[in-house]
Amino acid sequence: MKARVALFLQRHPPGQNLCVGYSGGLDSTVLLHLLADLRGEFAFHLSAVHVHHGLSPQADAWVIHCRQQCAGLEVPLRVERVVVKRAGHGLEAAAREARYRVFSGLAVDALALAQQRDDQAETVLLQLLRGAGMKGLASMPEERALGPIKLLRPLLAVPRHEIEAYAHAHGLSWVDDASNVDTDLRRNAVRHHLMPLLEELFPGAAIALAQAAAQFAESAGLLDALARQDGAAAISPEGLSVARLAELDAARARNLLRHYLELHGIPIQRERLREALSQMLEARADAQPVVDFGAATLRRFQGHVVLVRLKSTPRRPQDRLGGGSAGASPARRRRGASLFHINPPAADARTWHWWGEAELDLGAAGSLCFTAAAGQGVRLPDRATVRLRVGGEQLRPVAPGPARTLKNLLREAGVAPWLRQRLPLVYVDGRLAWAAEIGVDAAFQAGPDETGWLISWRQPA
Repeated sequence: MKARVALFLQRHPPGQNLCVGYSGGLDSTVLLHLLADLRGEFAFHLSAVHVHHGLSPQADAWVIHCRQQCAGLEVPLRVERVVVKRAGHGLEAAAREARYRVFSGLAVDALALAQQRDDQAETVLLQLLRGAGMKGLASMPEERALGPIKLLRPLLAVPRHEIEAYAHAHGLSWVDDASNVDTDLRRNAVRHHLMPLLEELFPGAAIALAQAAAQFAESAGLLDALARQDGAAAISPEGLSVARLAELDAARARNLLRHYLELHGIPIQRERLREALSQMLEARADAQPVVDFGAATLRRFQGHVVLVRLKSTPRRPQDRLGGGSAGASPARRRRGASLFHINPPAADARTWHWWGEAELDLGAAGSLCFTAAAGQGVRLPDRATVRLRVGGEQLRPVAPGPARTLKNLLREAGVAPWLRQRLPLVYVDGRLAWAAEIGVDAAFQAGPDETGWLISWRQPA
């Protein structure tokens, strides 16, 4: 097994700093022992991280065990305590999410996890039963990126019985988590009930399922390559071209739309994907179709499918907010390219006061940046008020000329409908002086010998 892991490290160089995700269980104990034995040959610094989930009465004892084992191998151990919040997830998923929050914050080149071939087979079955797509069926890769960290699985091709044999041959000590035999948990039910039955009916089932995962991964890679090819001229800052989607057959168009959502980190819902493609292509020209994807919606605007992230209500403003960077740019003139939606604020969170600071934080509505400029921008006193648009406002963009409704000005400027709903507006003594995406009211335009303020709106990220 040592030779097999050494070959893995040649294929997937771990860099100078390699960390092991160490639970204290059988698999991670064997992985830690193997990597400790190989660190001299591959010249990496080895460390371990143990995540204390606080779910078992034995959790503190496991920490003691892990410390003892790491000390014996001269491997520094970091223990991270987390709070597992279910928040609509099952316990397994919530614990995994908490672990990966820890993993993604590690300052290492690579993180090695101890999933093995039987885990891979179980994952393929679970994904099949969930109706997963090609990427889900590909299950766990040997290597993937976790932010800037390489996530490695050196034991992914090794069966569980070989890991057990190695542990016994080397006299290793590990902990047993009682929850691993709780068949109320789906993975345990697959491990203890379904997989033995499959092996009885189809000898070598685990091997076949693991091989299938590799084939699914290859197919998923080809679909990604096709989507990148189709999206090369179709995806822009404005969104995804509706015309390009219409040129493709349905399966290929869905693949491109899936790719667009994945680029923005939106979880894929298969039926929603079909619905979204249908609405974006088939809704009448003057319609504004909206498809909900949970954390975001898809909309159609000016010939593009646009991803609109849903934001929380702006937080209650403070009476006075401190400085910030003065390096703000003039108000942005580009129209309708926002990928963000601002939900209506609560009644007590509509007003902010500006006292001359360089940046005014508007919470979930973003921020306003103010830069002083001679003879340009908005003429403001020492204090102004910022409110979010509610409708019915008027502004006079040029003088001489009449005041016009912001509704019409925003429509003519091509500002996206969802962005028009709540824009930050700057008022002086109750009069509208400046509107995001439109600019200054003529009555408040700084004269040649006056100091004005260039205001730019930083939309929420």
